[in-house]
Amino acid sequence: MKVALVHDQLREFGGAERVLVSLKKIFPQADIYTTTFDLNSLGIHKNLIKDWKVNVSWFGKIPLLNRFYSPFRFLTPLIWESFDFSGYDLVISSSGSWMSKGIKTKKPTVHISYIHHPPRYLYGYETAIEWQKYFFIKIYGYIINHFLRIWDFTSTQRADFLIANSEETKRRIEKFYRRDSTVIYPPVDISDSKLFKTIYNHFQQFKTEYFLTVSRLARAKHIDVLIKASNKLKFNLKIVGSGRDEERLRKIAGKTVEFLGNLTDEELKKTYINAKAFLFASRDEEFGIAVVEAMGYGLPVIAFRSGGIPEYVINEKNGFLFDQLIESSLIKKIAEFEKLNKEKYLEMRKEARKTAERFTEEKFEENIKQFVKSKLT
Repeated sequence: MKVALVHDQLREFGGAERVLVSLKKIFPQADIYTTTFDLNSLGIHKNLIKDWKVNVSWFGKIPLLNRFYSPFRFLTPLIWESFDFSGYDLVISSSGSWMSKGIKTKKPTVHISYIHHPPRYLYGYETAIEWQKYFFIKIYGYIINHFLRIWDFTSTQRADFLIANSEETKRRIEKFYRRDSTVIYPPVDISDSKLFKTIYNHFQQFKTEYFLTVSRLARAKHIDVLIKASNKLKFNLKIVGSGRDEERLRKIAGKTVEFLGNLTDEELKKTYINAKAFLFASRDEEFGIAVVEAMGYGLPVIAFRSGGIPEYVINEKNGFLFDQLIESSLIKKIAEFEKLNKEKYLEMRKEARKTAERFTEEKFEENIKQFVKSKLT
């Protein structure tokens, strides 16, 4: 069986790219197609894909467009419709903001689209940049987005089958595309059971030093809410990740906040092991791979009740959910967390680990293989 994997773009590494890496493991001989590709921009993760043969679109081969790609999203239909997949038995698109699900295929080729989220900027969700505050960009965006929404709807009807990465995404697919989809949660790299037991025994002493968050430093992640809470309560907060908001966030951070940047897997593991809990304030997060990854280390989660997070973070069982995206609401839940006795805290760590075990890479591989088999027979 000849397989192609189509991904929005390869210029950053996040949850969607982790899914692509897992798909490549399932289909090791698959060809890769994408809009733009910059191996060096993937940082420490570039070793995961450095040996892949990546087919880049005509758009990605033009240096100026490749560098300033965001303003040229109006070319999206031309980009995806220029690829020829007639020689493939199966095409799996990994689709998010660049709408790779809009590719064209013809029978007998089967197109399955794994949808991380409908494009946020088309449907009123928060984006990394608050582009609406710039007048000319706002006018330009409203005009272009009108036509892109039409194309996004019509092109989504082309895919033979849709997979959603969460129940939240499934609801959005029904709302915006009027189509059904099957939920297959993304793979999460969680610690092995032996390491978890070691961590659990370590916390029998009930001595922890800091709260932790792992995230792109972008507007929609609302890291500022975590920082303001840390400034007020004077608890230690470690922030892993980088992004366009880093300079602004550093300016508001107090002495108890530490920015660690992007860490290697080994460095991140050590950071998880010694944290007391994981904080998360993203709005409308479709799934939240970093949250589940933290739970794999037995970290209770204190998160904003939004998007797909309540699908697995259960209030007062494996973490806490706060209802308003302001530091006072978060502080209230941190106070509840800090009042936990040793037995309740350790039980919450066990429950967090138990939850994370639902989202392993092995389960993802099993579910994808079963889904593909059912649609090709």
